[in-house]
Amino acid sequence: MAQFKWVFPLLLFVLLLSACGNQYNGDFSYEVQDFTFTNQDGEKVSKSDLEGEFWVADFIFTNCTTVCPPMTSNMASLQEQLKEAGLEDVRLVSFSVDPKNDKPETLKNYAKVRGGTFDNWDLLTGYDFETIKEFSVKSFKSAVEQLPDSDQVMHGTSFFIVTPEGNAIKNYDGRKAANMEKIVEDIQAMK
Repeated sequence: MAQFKWVFPLLLFVLLLSACGNQYNGDFSYEVQDFTFTNQDGEKVSKSDLEGEFWVADFIFTNCTTVCPPMTSNMASLQEQLKEAGLEDVRLVSFSVDPKNDKPETLKNYAKVRGGTFDNWDLLTGYDFETIKEFSVKSFKSAVEQLPDSDQVMHGTSFFIVTPEGNAIKNYDGRKAANMEKIVEDIQAMK
């Protein structure tokens, strides 16, 4: 009987821990680092501005000749699907991996041409390349590299769901339009 004396206190401890904070069914949990960057309207946006809401993040740049145009079109489609599902409070955040060339107005035009609006979508710049490279790796475990002798930047193609507490917990291939519906469904299941 003495060997079971610790079972009840251990179970109580586990129950108390599980009651602390929201638990989301994710594939991983990466804490997004603090940031304060500039959006497409020249306004400062920080991680604390996004607290309390789910958000979806990706990494793009406007001189991208391959994956970024479809990713940005898919983000615009996701924006519309979230609205149709009554999830207007979900924020969208696109981080530029080419901040030297991607000025706020450049990012705004880039998203607008692909159907995006800016009620809940921030396209961020206003930092140097090393900052976004480190931020992407530390916050999302996603590599960013300048390609030698090129104006192209290698970066991940994932869309990440970030919880209201600021943890990235799921990712989806942002190049695939069908994944936008899955993101909406997964956020609905977590709200």
